[in-house]
Amino acid sequence: MKNENDAALEIKTREKRIVLTSIVGIAGNLLLVVFKAIIGLLAQSVSILMDAVNNLTDALSSIITILGTKLANKRPDKKHPFGYGRIEYITSTLIACLILFAGGSAIYESIRSLIEGTVPSYDMWAIVIVSAAIIIKIALGIFFRIQGKKTKSDALLSSGTDALMDSILSIGTLIGAIVMLTTGVSIEGYLGIAIGLFIIKSGIDALKESLSDLIGVRMDGKSSREIKDFIREKHPEIHGVYDLIVNSYGPNRKIGSAHVEVDDHCSAKEIQFLERSIQNEVYLKFGIIMTIGIYAANDSSPLSKSIKQDLISLTEKEKNFLQLHGFYVDEKTKNVVFDLIFSFDEKDPQATEARIVNALQAKYPDYHFSVVLDSSFTD
Repeated sequence: MKNENDAALEIKTREKRIVLTSIVGIAGNLLLVVFKAIIGLLAQSVSILMDAVNNLTDALSSIITILGTKLANKRPDKKHPFGYGRIEYITSTLIACLILFAGGSAIYESIRSLIEGTVPSYDMWAIVIVSAAIIIKIALGIFFRIQGKKTKSDALLSSGTDALMDSILSIGTLIGAIVMLTTGVSIEGYLGIAIGLFIIKSGIDALKESLSDLIGVRMDGKSSREIKDFIREKHPEIHGVYDLIVNSYGPNRKIGSAHVEVDDHCSAKEIQFLERSIQNEVYLKFGIIMTIGIYAANDSSPLSKSIKQDLISLTEKEKNFLQLHGFYVDEKTKNVVFDLIFSFDEKDPQATEARIVNALQAKYPDYHFSVVLDSSFTD
């Protein structure tokens, strides 16, 4: 487990790794720009020149990654108390746009070369340079992807995808050059269109992923279960963990909340100790800043048991019902409160809630039922 100093060191180490990876990318791409531009001009090859432009945009994406990482690690301030971590998601979006630009440019230039009837003139040096470029781009792509997974950087992952897509574009150029040298037939325009469409699809996929992070996505079921199981194992005195929500303010800043259910005879002192313990344990284990709410378990009296059992029977008939929690009966004020969770497939949860409440009201006319319709924030 980590303490706060370890977390700070982890952030600094992550930043250094991202910056170093990006610098390697800038150097490698600028080297390819020079060689490809020279060969493209000599051979009058549109595809090789577009390849050079592609590498230039890749170098730009690495610069964007460095700037985004630096800005994302700025200290929180009064205006942005949760920090600037989400800037990394904006960085990923910009890189996805560069991928789309590269794909669109490849298609445009390929169509133009077909219309103008441009015929490139290749030699063996062109073949050697393009072959070397393919190896370098594949190596850069794999390197970016590995470092992106290690640092959980969407920007590096997008750059890795971009580099691998560029290598495919270069393979198309190489195939076109070999066909031209061996048969005298130019097919690079058609290859460029096909490859450009493939790159655009990859750009759209990367854009969807980065925009989803900006909008906010559900925590995956495995992570959710891991957190809930961890809390229950640490504190067997609680009856359950509910309403887990985790919001991401960047790869290294997550803030969440959850409710835990305890016996209704627990004292304020016991509840405070429990809250503080869970908050500290979850932060040390998962790096998540948690707010803990409390539900009081109340199904010990015959009446509360009866109402709860009837409620369970009613909810079990609903196919999109997921969970019941927060159940409490106040026999003095004759109030019954509980939370219901339906899946997102439920078209009209309010109507379903009304049906359940009306059935309860008919059996317990003296009681008032207050229902909170919850959403399933995790898979």
